[in-house]
Amino acid sequence: MANMAQAIRMALHYGETHLGVTDVFGEDVGAPMGGVFTATQGLKTAWNSPLDERGIVGAAIGIAMTGDRCVAEIQFCDYIFNTIDLLKIAGNTLWCSKGQVPIPMVLMTPVGAGIFGSVYHSHSFDAWATRLPGWKIVMPSTPADAYGLMLSAIQDPNPVLFLKPKALLRVRGEELIPGEPKDDKELKQMIDAPVGDRAQWKPRWPKLEEYRVPIGKAKITREGDQITLVSYGRHVHTCNKVADELREEGVRVEVIDLRSLYPYDWTCIKESVKKTGRVIFVNEDTEVTNFAEHLNYRVVQELFYELMARPRVIAGKNVPGIGLHPNLEEASVPQVHEVKTAVREALEEVP
Repeated sequence: MANMAQAIRMALHYGETHLGVTDVFGEDVGAPMGGVFTATQGLKTAWNSPLDERGIVGAAIGIAMTGDRCVAEIQFCDYIFNTIDLLKIAGNTLWCSKGQVPIPMVLMTPVGAGIFGSVYHSHSFDAWATRLPGWKIVMPSTPADAYGLMLSAIQDPNPVLFLKPKALLRVRGEELIPGEPKDDKELKQMIDAPVGDRAQWKPRWPKLEEYRVPIGKAKITREGDQITLVSYGRHVHTCNKVADELREEGVRVEVIDLRSLYPYDWTCIKESVKKTGRVIFVNEDTEVTNFAEHLNYRVVQELFYELMARPRVIAGKNVPGIGLHPNLEEASVPQVHEVKTAVREALEEVP
């Protein structure tokens, strides 16, 4: 089974071969590195940009305005903040041009903690991203979803932010991507560059097939009828673990993987909350002005009389950064025991 970095790489190869992607670029995206997390190794359209985030975003907008399709990368989302004004322009161009100038670009960037990257390599960007009208925002939790969402993002006429959870880029999936070999060692030999001299290396791509995950469609990863957990990215796995552990105690937890932050699957959330009467939103972005606060607000506004307990948000602590020591990082973002405690407390509430 492919890991997420390999899945993204295979999706980009499919994109440049079948979907008209003309440029994949960013800092260290081209040879010899192929991206900090190797997600762009071996791609024929990949090239290295200067260390200039504004230049990367500006170039991507220009390429998209000509009608070509490109995938640009900001090496870590921690360095995307000086491009906010350009992201706003990319998001409003289709609207401002009365639909005449689509911006078919994908901007991908690794997000979140989980690699002990300390202050400059541990930020989240999901809340900021959802405040950019005109953009579609996706964040996969599995390699198969990463592959399918990337193909959908490439073909979308709108700009799409593809947020890659750092902590999951080396995690293997449980589903085969259509066309990938079953043996992960065989896949590694085919598409992973060797350590050392790569001057003569070329990938041997598997016969990949088209597989899309629709943007805006959530997925239920655990069925339950007592309480709903809603998450995305790496904290889907946290919620799944909570659901599995509590099921042994007779507690039936439903877990929703949003996959798309905008547009999000309100129908899926609504139907689950109506069934369970209780909901907790979980993610690792900072708790103040968190994206989940909007979802929490909407639940209260539209489903108030369906609720058996107050909805909650479990998010990252509102601190300026995440410390390097594992204890500091783990204290800054939601952990299994926190989510489990919140589930128990919500189940004890009665209207």
